[in-house]
Amino acid sequence: MACLNIHKMCQNQKDEYTFDGSVDKHGQPAVRARTGRWFAGVLLLVNQGLATLAFFGVGVNLVLFLTRVMGQDNAEAANNVSKWTGTVYIFSLLGAFLSDSYWGRYKTCAIFQAIFVAGVVSLSLTSYIFLVKPKGCGDENNPCGSHSTISVALFYVSIYLIALGNGGYQPTIATFGADQFDEDHPQESHSKVAFFSYFYLALNLGSLFSNTILGYFEDKGMWTLGFWASAGSAILALLLFLVGTPRYRHFKPTGNPLSRFCQVVVSATRKWKVQQPSRGDELYEGEGQEPAENGNRRILHTDGFKFLDKAAIITSKDGENNPWRLCAVSQIEEVKCILRLLPIWLCTILYSVVFTQMASLFVEQGAAMKTTVSGFHIPPASMSSFDILSVAAFIFIYRRVLDPLVARLKKSAPKGLTELQRMGVGLIIAIMAMVAAGFVEHFRLKSGDKDCSSCTNSSSLSIFWQVPQYVLIGASEVFMYVGQLEFFNGQAPDGLKSFGSALCMTSISLGNYVSSLLVSIVMKISTTDKMPGWIPGNLNKGHLDRFYFLLAALTAADFLVYLICAKWYKYIKFEERSIEKQHGEKQGDLKV
Repeated sequence: MACLNIHKMCQNQKDEYTFDGSVDKHGQPAVRARTGRWFAGVLLLVNQGLATLAFFGVGVNLVLFLTRVMGQDNAEAANNVSKWTGTVYIFSLLGAFLSDSYWGRYKTCAIFQAIFVAGVVSLSLTSYIFLVKPKGCGDENNPCGSHSTISVALFYVSIYLIALGNGGYQPTIATFGADQFDEDHPQESHSKVAFFSYFYLALNLGSLFSNTILGYFEDKGMWTLGFWASAGSAILALLLFLVGTPRYRHFKPTGNPLSRFCQVVVSATRKWKVQQPSRGDELYEGEGQEPAENGNRRILHTDGFKFLDKAAIITSKDGENNPWRLCAVSQIEEVKCILRLLPIWLCTILYSVVFTQMASLFVEQGAAMKTTVSGFHIPPASMSSFDILSVAAFIFIYRRVLDPLVARLKKSAPKGLTELQRMGVGLIIAIMAMVAAGFVEHFRLKSGDKDCSSCTNSSSLSIFWQVPQYVLIGASEVFMYVGQLEFFNGQAPDGLKSFGSALCMTSISLGNYVSSLLVSIVMKISTTDKMPGWIPGNLNKGHLDRFYFLLAALTAADFLVYLICAKWYKYIKFEERSIEKQHGEKQGDLKV
C-alpha cells in the first residue's frame, strides 16, 4: 500500500501542470516535467549565441566594409551604420506586434530567423560575385573599385533583410525564453530572473567570435569568408531552434493591442463630461468575462491618469458588448502601464547613443592608433572583445557579489538593487566611459602627426589605451540593458510581453538615429574654412575628443531627468492567480 501511495505521488509530480497558463505545442495545458525549464532555456540560449555570432559577423565590421569596399568616407560610413543598426531595432516593434497579436512567439521567431538566414546568404553571394573585386581588395591598404548600381542595390537589400530578420527575432526570443519558466513556481521564478542575465551573456559570448576571429579575417580583406561563416552560424541557429519544438511552452496571442489602446482613449473621450466616481471599486471590472487581453491575470486599479478611468464608468448609453463605449479596469490599466513606461524608455535612448559608438567611432578611433604589437596587427573592431569580457565578468560580479551584498545592507528588501536603480547605475558608468574615451582621444591627438599629408590618421598611441572605455561600456550594459530586459518584461501586461522586450530594442534603435543626427549637426556646426569639423576623414585634423565630452555632458543631463522619472514611476499591480483552483481545473479538464 505504501509503495502504491509513493507511486501515485511520483505520478502526480510528473503530471503537474504549470500555474501561469502556458500551453504545449498542441494548445493543451503544459506539463511541467515535459516542457520548458532549462532544457528549452539552454537551447534558446545557444540559439541566441549562434544568431548573435552571425549578426555581429556582419555588423561589427560594417563600418570598415563601407569605407574599404564601398568607398564611403568616415562620417558617411558611421552615419550609414547608425541608420542600419537603428533600423534593426525598429523592426523589433514589428516582431513584437506580430508575436503578441497574431502569430505567437514561436512562429514569429521561426519566420524572422528564416528571413535573417536569407539575408546573410544573399550578402555572402553578393560580396563574392560583385563587391569584393578585384580579388584581394578590401583590406587596409587596398580599397576596392567602383560598383554597379545593381550590385550596390543587392548589397543594401541584403543588409536590410538581415536587419528585418534579426530585428523581428530579437525581442521575441528573449520573451519566448522567459516563457519557459513558470513565474508562479518558487524554483522556476528564480530561474526566470536568472535567464535574462544569461541571455545577455549568451548574446555577448556569441559576438566574441565575431569580434575576434571573424573580425581579424575581415580586417585582412577576407570578407566573403567572414560572411559565409556568419551564414553557417545563422543556419545552425535556426535548425537548433526547430529541434526544441516539442519541448517549448507557449502563450496564445491576445489580439491587436492597438485596438485595445484606442478603445480606452475613444471611450474616455466620449465621457469627458461624466463625473468621476469617488472610489475606484465603482468602475466596471468586466465581471463574467475572461480577461483574455492579459492572460490569466487582471491588472488592479491604480491612481494616476484618472481621465482614462472614465472609460470604465457605466452610463445609460453603454452596452457591455461595445468596447468602444465601455472598457474594463484591466484594459484601462494596460494603457496606463504603457504611458508610465514611456518616460523611463525615453531616458534610455541617450544611453544607447553612447553604446552605439562602439560600432562606429570607437572603431574609427582605434584604426587611427598604433594597431601593431610585435608585428601582429590588431583589427580595431576586435577591441570590442574587451566589452564582451567585461559584460561576462560584471554579470558574475553583480549576481554573486554585489546583489547579495546590497540585499544584506537593505535589510528591509528581499533582494538587492531594483531594476530602476540598476539602470541609473548604468547611466553613471556610461558617463565615465565617455570621459575616458575623450581623454584617450585627447592624448591620441597629441601623439598624431597633423602636418604629414601622407600620414592619414597616424598616431604612436597604442590601441590598447581604448581598453578602459570598452570595459566601462561593458559594465554599464550589465546594469542598463539587463535591467531594462527585466524591467520592461516584468512591467508589461501579460498580453504585451514581447512589446516590453521591444522597448529595450527600440531605445537602441532611436539611440542610433540620434547618434547619426548628432554627428551630422556637429559636423555642420564645427566645419569651417580652417577646420574640417570634429570628425573628419583624417581624425588627426579633427576633435573627436570634444564629441565624446559632449556625449558625457548630455548623458549627465539625461541622468538627472531619469532620476525624476524613476521616482514618479508606479509599479504595475496584478491580481494574484488562484493557483490551487486553476491547477484543479486543469487536472479535471485533461488527463495525461
